[in-house]
Parts: sequence; C-alpha cells; structure tokens
Amino acid sequence: MVSKIIEVDGDTAAPVGLPDDDGGEPEAGAEWRRFDVGADGHGERLDRWLAARVPEVSRSYLQQLIADGAVCLDGVPLAKAARRLRVGESVAVELRPTAHARAFVPQPMALNVVYEDAHLLVIDKPAGLVVHPAAGNWSGTLLNGLLAHHEAAARLPRAGIVHRLDKDTSGLMVVAKTPQAYDQLVAMIAQRTVRRIYVALVRGPWRHADAVCIDQPIGRDPRNRLRMAVHTAASGAAKPARTDVRRLDGGAGAQPDWALVGCRLHTGRTHQIRVHLAWLGHALVGDTLYGGCEALGLRRQALHATRLGLQHPLDGRWLAFESALPADMAAATAAAGLHYNPALLWAARPDGGEPVYESE
Repeated sequence: MVSKIIEVDGDTAAPVGLPDDDGGEPEAGAEWRRFDVGADGHGERLDRWLAARVPEVSRSYLQQLIADGAVCLDGVPLAKAARRLRVGESVAVELRPTAHARAFVPQPMALNVVYEDAHLLVIDKPAGLVVHPAAGNWSGTLLNGLLAHHEAAARLPRAGIVHRLDKDTSGLMVVAKTPQAYDQLVAMIAQRTVRRIYVALVRGPWRHADAVCIDQPIGRDPRNRLRMAVHTAASGAAKPARTDVRRLDGGAGAQPDWALVGCRLHTGRTHQIRVHLAWLGHALVGDTLYGGCEALGLRRQALHATRLGLQHPLDGRWLAFESALPADMAAATAAAGLHYNPALLWAARPDGGEPVYESE
C-alpha cells in the first residue's frame, strides 16, 4: 500500500492508499494522487481534467494509465478517458514510472571510443545499435551503455547525447560528459558549426553532376507516419534541410548500376540523407523504407558517418575524426565494382588538414 499526502491547488488532498489490481505491492516508484472534482471540473473529460492537474506527464500517458486501470473514480477503476466528471466525485491516479523512465538504467557494453577527455567522448557506433530508448527498444541502447560508461551521464539530459544516428547507420558521434560541454555542443549543432560527413552507397546510374546541393525542406510523410518526405515548401509541417552530395567512385566510366557518394550535412533533420537521396532518385542500398532494396550482401541502409569535425566546447581546440568504412559497406562497395576514394571527401578540419583521430 502507498500512503502519501499530496498538495493539490493549494489544498491538502487526503492520504491515499490503494492496492495493485493483483492485490500485491504497488510498482516501485509509483505514487497515488487524489483530486476532488470542483464546480470548474463538472462536465470535463477525465483525461483532459487530469492533464491540467498532473502537468509533468503527457495526456497520452494519462490515457494509457486509464486504460490500464490505474485511475479510480470513488475507488472504482475507470476505463474510459472520455468519461465526463461530476462535482463532488473523487479521482485517484497511480503515477507509475513510464517505460521511458524505466529504460534509463546502466547496461555495460563494449563502446568503440575513438576519443575521450573530461568533457566529451567520440564513439564509432556500429550498425544495429539504437541510440536512445524508444518503443520496441527499451534496453541495450547507446544511452544505456553511456550510463554504465561514466556515472555523470545520469545527471545529463539524454546521458549527454546531442545528436543521433539511425539504428542501421554506422559511424562517428560526439557525446557530452559535463553540463558545460552539453550546452556548448547543442549550441554548436544548432549553429551548424559541427562538420558531419557521410559515405553512402546508392542505386545508379548516376545522372547528375559530380557535385550536387540538395536544398529541400523535409517533414513527416502524410501517407506514411514512419517516413519523412521532401515537401514543396518549408512550412509548419516541414523544416529547411540542406545536403551537399559529391561523387566518390571515379565519376564517368564507373559501374552504372551503383554509385558511391559523400554527403555533408548542413542541417540535421530526421532521415535527412536517406530522404534527400531518395528524392534525387538514388535510394540507399538496403534502405527499404525509402525505396532501396537489399543487395550486394547488405542487410541495412548503406550509410556511414565517416568524418566528424568540431571545436572542443571548452578549450576551443579543433578536433577532427575519421572512421574507415565498416566491413559490410567495404565489401558491398567492392561487390559493386566501385573504388572508394576518401581524398574526394570534404575535410573534417577547416584548414583542410588530415583528421587527428582515426577509427579502424
């Protein structure tokens, strides 16, 4: 049983003690709150009324609690979020930790750390590793690994993660280790001063110039909520997005069925490179969500974050990193009859110099 006095709108609500549905102890970290319905709540929907009194959780989560029987009216579990309330009724809600909150636990894992100091670390993420817990992937994520890697991660937003790579995209990511570094890195990414350069293997034949700038806004695909899409103009549903694309496989005379390209991000929209290349008519090999097909032995989208450049958020030093193509993409490139020439990529350093840190 849980018994706790809760302050509600300046008045003291009565202590509440309610058992779990199975008669056992409440879930660890759960908390019951009780509210009396006043005249201003008469006729209000249950979920909308509760959302105004428990602002720290979303309305959709409250609706899930109602469906799970964690909201009671005068001691009886309710099942309908749309139920209209009456003056004098008493509503109690069990605020259970969300799946998202429960997912924030340390899980030791082998991280490929390319660079680390007191303020940040750079990792080379393998394909298949989810960056942040979400539905379907509540454990075994990079965030869980970071919580195990250093204790301070638990005191940082998202364990210090300041940008993401898709599950099946491999390559370099920078992660903050201190609040100062976190704030600076977030600002640097927003100001577009972090250099993020990728290699992509796409379906050919390439029918464009060897260097292309794709400047097309991206928003949610209205026909498929799992996808993003190019929109005709930036609006509330789409945000500006720009990707520079450069041919890396020798241009004229290369294999017509495939092409190897470099991509430089100026913005960081969800699925940006995947969406822009598909819009251009060159979906990534293995990217079935955007019209690509599994081929050349690849079972994931052929996208690798190969270079990363940034000023150190505390001391201002320029840091430049490079990650070699992972084995699966290198094998697919060879199977396509293409030659990867990293000298054609943009530099990770503003002076055009070689990266200081490399990951094999």
